[in-house]
Amino acid sequence: MVIAGLVLAGLAVLIHVYIFYMESIAWTGAKARATFGTTIEEAEATKSLAFNQGFYNLFLAIAVAVGITFFASGATAVGTTLVLTGAGSMAAAALVLFASSPDKRGAALKQGVLPLLGVIALIIGLVF
Repeated sequence: MVIAGLVLAGLAVLIHVYIFYMESIAWTGAKARATFGTTIEEAEATKSLAFNQGFYNLFLAIAVAVGITFFASGATAVGTTLVLTGAGSMAAAALVLFASSPDKRGAALKQGVLPLLGVIALIIGLVF
């Protein structure tokens, strides 16, 4: 179960790096606007907010990736802490989005299910 948890958390890293790209680099492009449902005017007006939000997602991804690396190198306490903190924060942020924006529940599930499953699997693997 530990390996499954780390793999799921690793997949969440990839999703959050992609979200970083969409929010911080490609925000005003057609694909990002279609994904987030914004007009060019809305995208331009919110560009600095999205830029910051994208880096938030990147930093969570980095924390989880570093945690997986520490875990794999034998520093299981540090690795577990980083993976649970980073992936747990990803899942918690998705829960906030799910609860606060009913029209974005699909996006919340896309960004939150894998880290949540990773946290659950890792905890089960470590406890049992």
